[in-house]
Amino acid sequence: MSRLSTSQKQQHSTNNSNNNTIFLRVLSAIFYAICSITVIFVNKILLTNYRFPSFLYVAFGQMLTTVVTLYLLKRIKFLSFPKMDVSIPEKIFPLPIFFAVNLIAGLGGTKIISLPMFTVLRRFSIFLTMLFEYFILGIIPTFGVKFSVFLMIFGSAIAAMFDLSFDSLGYLLICFNNFATALNGVYMKKKLNSKELGKNGLLFYNSLFMLLPLIGFILLNNEETEKLRIYIDQGYLTIPVLLFLLLSCIGGLLLNYSVVLCTSHNSALTTVCVGPIKNMFVTYIGMISSGDYIFTWNNFIGINISVFGSILYTYVTFRTNERIISRTDIASIKIKEGKGKHFYNN
Repeated sequence: MSRLSTSQKQQHSTNNSNNNTIFLRVLSAIFYAICSITVIFVNKILLTNYRFPSFLYVAFGQMLTTVVTLYLLKRIKFLSFPKMDVSIPEKIFPLPIFFAVNLIAGLGGTKIISLPMFTVLRRFSIFLTMLFEYFILGIIPTFGVKFSVFLMIFGSAIAAMFDLSFDSLGYLLICFNNFATALNGVYMKKKLNSKELGKNGLLFYNSLFMLLPLIGFILLNNEETEKLRIYIDQGYLTIPVLLFLLLSCIGGLLLNYSVVLCTSHNSALTTVCVGPIKNMFVTYIGMISSGDYIFTWNNFIGINISVFGSILYTYVTFRTNERIISRTDIASIKIKEGKGKHFYNN
């Protein structure tokens, strides 16, 4: 009787642990979705509606806000992360490179591409993330994950083919953005798994190591500074613009932290395709609010196929509590169980 009672207690403890894990996974994904939605709309209003001339200065503001805020929070002992030493660069790179390209290309794409097309084209990063996870982390996706990713990519391809507001520079920036997002997510997961820097250290040194190069790039790029000077001289730098610039900087900090948090509790792939709420909200509201979306039925159908794929991915990802099994486990599983099935779960 006591054995049965102990077994039941162990089972109850396991169930509670599983429930807590799923709760943290879902909560971190929702937090990331909210931050992402907010930052996308704030940046779109700042860069498109208010015609703020330089997304490089916005990127600089976001990185500076992140570094200063985390440093001050560490000084008052609200949080902690490793001190700077000669081993830090080796522990953090090449993540800052992907981080910076992801940030700059994302801001540039937001400025040029309509919101619905921006969110649709960004879904190509999902396939790239799944690919890099396989080769770098050894994670094998289930059929459900692969099929939902296919729907997202297929819908995005249809929408992009019939995009009447096509802009070659915008599409190129989104292409860089997608590659950088995928590599940033996968390497972030790899760094988090190593537990050398922790979430706070990863975010702090990510921003710090790209802050000085970005300052140098801005100083060498006189065109960006000249655009900003003209913008100020013509009286466009009003209080609402400054407010949205401040919101963008704070939002950038929260977004970057939410990315690290979501990736630590989930996979890089789940962080990239965080869920249907964000996708549907940004896509459909953007059709109405941004004013730069050109409606065609083919484009609209493609967007809806992609959104359905996002919903399916969310269902497949969070419906069960399966473990992650990597390619490196294949041999041992075949020996022990005589099976070659490997599951992807976030």
